[in-house]
Amino acid sequence: MASVFVAAAFAVAGTAVVWLGGGRLETASERLGAYYGFPAVVQGAVIAAIGSSFPELSSSVIAVLLHGEFNLGVGAIVGSAIFNILVIPGVSALKGHGVDANRDVVYKEAQFYMLAVAVLLLTFSFGVIYHPSPTGRLVATVTRPLALIPVGLYAVYVFIQFQDVSDFEPPDVDDVDAGKQWVVLLGSLVAILVGVELLVQAALDLEALLGVPSTIWGLTVVAAGTSLPDAIVSVRAADAGRGTASLANVLGSNTFDLLVAIPAAVLLAGSAEVDFATAVPMMGFLTVATLGFLVATRTDLELTRGEATSLLGLYVLFIAWMVTETVGITAIVPGV
Repeated sequence: MASVFVAAAFAVAGTAVVWLGGGRLETASERLGAYYGFPAVVQGAVIAAIGSSFPELSSSVIAVLLHGEFNLGVGAIVGSAIFNILVIPGVSALKGHGVDANRDVVYKEAQFYMLAVAVLLLTFSFGVIYHPSPTGRLVATVTRPLALIPVGLYAVYVFIQFQDVSDFEPPDVDDVDAGKQWVVLLGSLVAILVGVELLVQAALDLEALLGVPSTIWGLTVVAAGTSLPDAIVSVRAADAGRGTASLANVLGSNTFDLLVAIPAAVLLAGSAEVDFATAVPMMGFLTVATLGFLVATRTDLELTRGEATSLLGLYVLFIAWMVTETVGITAIVPGV
């Protein structure tokens, strides 16, 4: 039992470190975005999103390079994406009086994110077709050339985002020390890296001690812990009345996670195997969550408190599903 307590302590400590690093990260990225004169959507969808997604990127890379557990990294990122799309907007709207959206968020950010989900699933499918497992199992072997497919799509996403900069007239900002903010940004990334390693180690220890697959811990505990920077950035933006930036950060973070964080581990390791039978149901639920978010924000271009409650209820349903899979009541996810 002492080992279980140690694993739990690792999870709590890792979450705390990620939370502290995420707070500094949010401040630095916001100030740098203002200093360089980026529009609110670009600040949320690119600058803050990439920074706040560093925990997910770290979880993928650390899980593969240090522990040889690519499925744990994928589970953490997909679980984080579900958390981001349901919990963060829901909490942001409930904390205030709803969150305003606009057509850029609904028609550009949300729909490009849905394209990201489809392209990643297509990449995994190519891994099954062109690199089939000799055992006959549904395992996708993702190689470096395949990993470049989602990375290439992210390059298109960044290109589209920065087209907004050329038509934007930024306000004058004189009180930002860019050098200092870059130092804070880099320091916060290092802190987050340490926190994520603690979370990954906790997930692996809990798998060994309790017999619950690391994929489950990745989808829940690691995902929630690594999503804290996203939550901090988005909730604070919503509190400040910048609902567009708040929602754009959520969608931009998820887009980065799927198109860059997962492929990055493959590019570093050379290749990695994904349990396709596990990945598809998880990404199926992510698609349902994304559609729920899209419908809620498209209605009057606002996420109301009632709609926020529905999104949070959908996340509770996801956790309940994971519990039933773990105890054997349901068997929709073969890998679990």
